[in-house]
Amino acid sequence: MSASQALNWGAMLSAALRLGLTPPEFWRLSLREWQAISGRNKGASAFRKSDLTDLIARFPDGG
Repeated sequence: MSASQALNWGAMLSAALRLGLTPPEFWRLSLREWQAISGRNKGASAFRKSDLTDLIARFPDGG
């Protein structure tokens, strides 16, 4: 791994603390979990209104 590819663990831990995570919580995260909560999940698509409508139809509150 080159220096340009190295992870900046200090910056990542600082960001986790700003998000309210404790160090043990940070270290238990998978890479995918970290990417999701830190906004670095480049492959994910946005949750659309139609997605919400579909979920509401499939799983009604029953109230």
